[in-house]
Amino acid sequence: MALKQQKPQKLYYSISEVAKMFDVNESALRFWEKEFSSINPRKNEKGTRFYKEEDIEAVRVVHYLLKEQGLTLAGAKKRLRDNKEEVIRQAEVVDKLKHIRAELLRLKEAFDRLDPEK
Repeated sequence: MALKQQKPQKLYYSISEVAKMFDVNESALRFWEKEFSSINPRKNEKGTRFYKEEDIEAVRVVHYLLKEQGLTLAGAKKRLRDNKEEVIRQAEVVDKLKHIRAELLRLKEAFDRLDPEK
């Protein structure tokens, strides 16, 4: 059975919304934007950033490499340069597994509430 992919709720997200999604500071996102060309949010004339889904996916990959894999900036850049497709695939798999784990924990909690002996 295939997992249903959630449709994007919005076309653009603010930097604060994206920072919340990944539990990072807005300054980290601005820094990553300078370091990784794949993160390229749209900016208006005031400089306000608007992140599309593609930008959020690029942030997800960078976050995976830096925060979850513990790589340095140089290491993350090298991994992306050497085998970007594989890194993206790994990040997607890890993200899906996190969602599955969260759903299983919700189901376990629901069953535990139904079982009066626990």
